[in-house]
This record gives sequence, C-alpha cells and structure tokens, in this order.
Amino acid sequence: MSKPELEFFPASNVGWTRCEGLVDGLTERILARDEQNNVATRMLTFAPGTDTTANGVVVHDFWEEVYILEGSIIDLPLNQEFTAGMYACRPPGMKHGPWKSPKGCVTFEVRYRVKTEKP
Repeated sequence: MSKPELEFFPASNVGWTRCEGLVDGLTERILARDEQNNVATRMLTFAPGTDTTANGVVVHDFWEEVYILEGSIIDLPLNQEFTAGMYACRPPGMKHGPWKSPKGCVTFEVRYRVKTEKP
C-alpha cells in the first residue's frame, strides 16, 4: 500500500492532534498516511514556548523533507534558528533536534521510504 490518491481539498478539513512523545505543544495534521510503511505527509505545529528537549535527538529510518511555513525553530545542539521559507531534506539516520520555538512554528513535512534494489 502507499499513500492514498487525494484530489485537492482544504487542509483545514483535517483536525490537529497531539503528537506522541513527552512534549506538550506539538500537534500534527496528517494529510496522507501510508500505514504499511509508517510514513505520512503532515503539517506540524510548535506552540509558542515549545521545547522538545524531553524527546531528545530524533533519528528515524525514513526520508523526511521539511518546509517551514510560519514562525521559526531553534536547533538546540547547533544553536541555530531556522525561519519561514527554509527547507531541509533528511536522509534515514540523520540526527536532528531537539528544538525550541519561542514564538511558535508551522512546518509542512513529507516522509517516505525509498526501496533499494538488490543486485
């Protein structure tokens, strides 16, 4: 299975839900999901003041592309702020975070897996 075929629809038709983990202030709007491969396309919101230190450094086994729509996040280990209009492409295994968002942030994320061919 893969993500479903969807024609244009208002993203606002999909509700926000609290993200798993130890951190309050993170909510997601899942726009499309591939249950079999455990990947999704989503919007992620950091409420003002959110600090993801309790979740630690994040590493996952899928590709993740992130575009910041609004606000900003601060990568705590890098001590660098990333703002609206910035983009990241993270391969499987790339360490990132934890983050802090003093004023809040909204991102758009596409997560996927790439099948490798065996020789």
